[in-house]
Amino acid sequence: MDPLLHRHRTALQLCFAIPGLSLSTWVTRTPDVRDRLGASTAEMGLVLFGMSVGSMLGILAAGVLVARFSTRPVIVACMSLVLAGVGVAALGTTASSAPVVALGLLLFGAGMGLSEVASNIDGAGLEQELGRPVLPALHGCYSLGTVAGAGLGVAGAAVGFPVPWHLAAVLVVGAVLFACVIPRLRPGIGRRARTGAGARATASDAAEGSRERRLCLDPRLLLIGGVVLGMTLAEGAATDWLPLLMVDGHDMPADLGSLVYTGFAAAMAAGRFAGGPVVARAGRPVVLGGGALLTAVGIALVSFVDSPVAAGCAVLLWGLGTSLGFPLALSAAGDSGPDTAGRVALTSRIGYVALLAGPPALGFLGEHHGLRAAMIPVLLLMLVAAALSPATATAAVSRVRRTAATDGRPYDGSRI
Repeated sequence: MDPLLHRHRTALQLCFAIPGLSLSTWVTRTPDVRDRLGASTAEMGLVLFGMSVGSMLGILAAGVLVARFSTRPVIVACMSLVLAGVGVAALGTTASSAPVVALGLLLFGAGMGLSEVASNIDGAGLEQELGRPVLPALHGCYSLGTVAGAGLGVAGAAVGFPVPWHLAAVLVVGAVLFACVIPRLRPGIGRRARTGAGARATASDAAEGSRERRLCLDPRLLLIGGVVLGMTLAEGAATDWLPLLMVDGHDMPADLGSLVYTGFAAAMAAGRFAGGPVVARAGRPVVLGGGALLTAVGIALVSFVDSPVAAGCAVLLWGLGTSLGFPLALSAAGDSGPDTAGRVALTSRIGYVALLAGPPALGFLGEHHGLRAAMIPVLLLMLVAAALSPATATAAVSRVRRTAATDGRPYDGSRI
């Protein structure tokens, strides 16, 4: 491999790992943060909504920013926002200020949203240059980062390490890794040539709007969107609420609640690294449908069985079942007809709405009915996703990424 490409791939691996490390650190310490803030379940939902707003803003802005400036400055900006968000959240936790913590999560979410798009565009370009798949391993690095962060969170909760100092330590580690990233990223990737005439730009914008309206009326794409909606909501619900669900719903101590989330992250990582051969052998609809049912079983055990041991084991089914859901559904969207990049972009937006807006809504349900009962809508959506999985049949998984890398349109990416 060309040394420059090797350095660039190493940088991208860190770009995926740093957000995973930071996010799982936050998730595993949410019970302690909630206690320091003295927040109710509904109030924690509002705090988490800061991350949802920031992530959506980042996702919506990323494609335009990459097209104008290329991936390198956008990745630098998103990593800076992620680290700044961790720092502000640490300050807010120190001051027991929910608004400051929400601001930190907004910054963090904006960085995550930018990263989801820019890093995947960069990875898709690297795949094209190398002529072999790279994105699955890169997203595996994200999962490894979540496992590492969750492990540190479990250790910190077990020994009673103060949350602000824990977040500050992760900030320092992330900054050191980030310093290694910047000189290894290559410039110019993903930037579009600018159109000369304003009339051409206006016509292009009108065509873009017409194209999106046609895609929104595509029946098969809407069915695939239903699969994405369920799978991403299941992942987002676990990411935002799993430790608190174990602590409040199953009376686990905070350190064990964090350990359960570590198991979820490890199951996700295992599914992402090992899922390729399973998909090649069984096919995408079977894997998606089986994963949805496996997730539904896991959520049902967590919600209805009054046993911490059973709940802890069921979380492994939850993580394994959702691990390939979002990326495989995006691949199905790209295979569902012409205009691959547009189909992937539209479907990914559906997923991010569920991933980002769903968990705060679950918090309000949990305030009135308990977090275990709040997971029942997620369970029902997983059954719907299983029923809709036949709509994801056909074509090669790699086509989405190859087309996104070559047709000049941003690929919105996924946490495969």
